[in-house]
Amino acid sequence: MVHKIALVTGAGTGVGRAITLALARDGWSVALAGRRPQPLHDLADELRAAGHEGLAVPADVADPGAVESLFAAIRTTYGRLDLLVNNAGRNAPAVPLEDLELTDWQGVVDVNLTGAFLCTQQAVRLMKSQTPRGGRIINNGSLSAHTPRPQSAPYTATKHAITGLTKATALDGRDHGIACGQIDIGNAETPMTARMADGVRQPDGSIRVEPTMDVNDVGRAVAYMASLPLDANVPFMTVMATGMPFLGRG
Repeated sequence: MVHKIALVTGAGTGVGRAITLALARDGWSVALAGRRPQPLHDLADELRAAGHEGLAVPADVADPGAVESLFAAIRTTYGRLDLLVNNAGRNAPAVPLEDLELTDWQGVVDVNLTGAFLCTQQAVRLMKSQTPRGGRIINNGSLSAHTPRPQSAPYTATKHAITGLTKATALDGRDHGIACGQIDIGNAETPMTARMADGVRQPDGSIRVEPTMDVNDVGRAVAYMASLPLDANVPFMTVMATGMPFLGRG
């Protein structure tokens, strides 16, 4: 059996971990990338213990050299790549826009946008050259690709930009058998959303507890997108906690 090869960035925890597990259950061999080595190696061990194949490659997607080394490891180990999931991301302190430090802005741009671009660039090069050629790229857009939370200019700006990158990649990859889509996630239950239980600031200034959803539902959604043949694509999918204040006026 020929295994399909996937790369998930930000794979060690949270959404990335759930995506990795869902893909492995569907028969993918998964390369795991992230800045912290230990969660990656722990997850790779968990995959192997369950009879799956996982390759842990610590890498900071904001570092062009690290991204090149990441893809060199994939070429050496597997010889090809069928799926890239651009999931790695970070946020900045929730402060008024005028008080945001430039270094905090740049740090979010470097990971959320430039990191996704660098990985996409390397993936497209490999997908164009491999035999059989082609592959799929799935970007984590977030609901912030549509609607901001208060005091979230860097995150919101980068996630809106991810939508542009998704559309451009889908267009430029069309003639090369490369499909690209985006999943927009709202309130998946992870350590990053633990604060929802204590309430988060709303646009009207109030603090409100928000519902969350099982992060494994995100994994299953991405696995579905990844399961399609390359002549079919989900350009955009939204998966969110049903009761969160997103649709309508809250």
